[in-house]
Amino acid sequence: MPSYESEFEAVISGIRSHEKWFSESLPMIASENLASEPVRRVLSSDLGHRYAEGWPGERVYAGCRYIDQIELQAIALGKKLFRADHFDVRPVSGVNANLAVYSAVSGPGDMMMALSIPNGGHISHGKKDFGGTAGLVHSLDVSYFAFDKDSMNIDIDETKKRIDALPSLKLAMFGCSLFLFPHPVKELTQAIHDKGGVVCYDAAHVAGLIAGGQFQDPLREGAQIMTMSTHKVLFGPQGGAIASSAEFAEPLKKAVFPGTASNHHLHNVAAKAMVFAEFLQFGRSYAKDVVVNAQTLAGRLAELGERVLGEKNGYTMSHQVVLDVTRYADGGVAEKLLEDQNIICNREPIPGDLQAGRHYTNPGGIRLGVSELTRLGMGKSEMNEVAELVHLGLGGAKNLEVVAKIKELRKGFQKVKYSFRDTPAYSFD
Repeated sequence: MPSYESEFEAVISGIRSHEKWFSESLPMIASENLASEPVRRVLSSDLGHRYAEGWPGERVYAGCRYIDQIELQAIALGKKLFRADHFDVRPVSGVNANLAVYSAVSGPGDMMMALSIPNGGHISHGKKDFGGTAGLVHSLDVSYFAFDKDSMNIDIDETKKRIDALPSLKLAMFGCSLFLFPHPVKELTQAIHDKGGVVCYDAAHVAGLIAGGQFQDPLREGAQIMTMSTHKVLFGPQGGAIASSAEFAEPLKKAVFPGTASNHHLHNVAAKAMVFAEFLQFGRSYAKDVVVNAQTLAGRLAELGERVLGEKNGYTMSHQVVLDVTRYADGGVAEKLLEDQNIICNREPIPGDLQAGRHYTNPGGIRLGVSELTRLGMGKSEMNEVAELVHLGLGGAKNLEVVAKIKELRKGFQKVKYSFRDTPAYSFD
């Protein structure tokens, strides 16, 4: 019988190589972050082997005595963190959370409003023609908010006109993927309600900023439901959650199970509970530092001559900075160029791409996130240095020059901060 032990060991070797590379890089994917070592240990616990379909106390499986306790703790902490009447930690991703909302409040053929993908909208809000989750999976008819590319935000007056022109509206989904500034939830809620629509807010990218009091507070501004990812600025395991007012609790619970999820990854639920506790303790200082770092990075990049979007409103109020890189090539080329120099970011569609004939594989922009660098302890001084390294990298500096500078910078930033104790950022062994 052949042995596959070498393949088994090759996976471990690949993980070690990945962690070494990232320990010597600038990880700036806006949808990524670092969990603390205790949280990572929980992710490898026995809970990852178990099933607990249903709500705590209403399980389909036995053996949930302590699992129920942990999940109820996660729910209570989530309610406190987001000041929500109802909180569900079972969605296994942000997209899964959105699907549960679609199932709870709408049906096939209903009208939903969201941002278009070229204007920063997420694929889970998209039309069927573009493979968007809302249209493809739930058969929603999707109309778009109007977008003002100068302010990089929803155009309130034009959107009101579009809402008024719709024959009906079942759901409006605020939030997006390219997310620089708070959305006008308060300003558009009444118009949405007048059409019979439910106001939802996809906080996948900015849940940590919301919890830290540094962005906006959708549930106090008119949103009735808020979905989120539990990673990104909220520095937990990859997963999802839903917060809502009490009136939507029962429909959402049924939409999650049995509607859109079976077993819901119990090791992640425990890790979510721990991260909520970390965020209640450290989230306000972390979120403030994230925004300061993003604004510092954006300002320095602009000083260096880079085309930073959102200048009209100060470039950013979130963890993201977006550059128009068409002066160099396109976002796909820039992404690869920077990756070769240990700067890890992603290509980004920007307003005007479609008109210019650019596609998502070669869009006009790149998106930089500072959440992970901030959790490693970097501050304003380091952000200025990071800006200079990005500028050098985009300008075609010799790879080894930029890589050497990054390795030197990273020597002092190898531990996870904003936790109950500093722990190694990369510690697989």
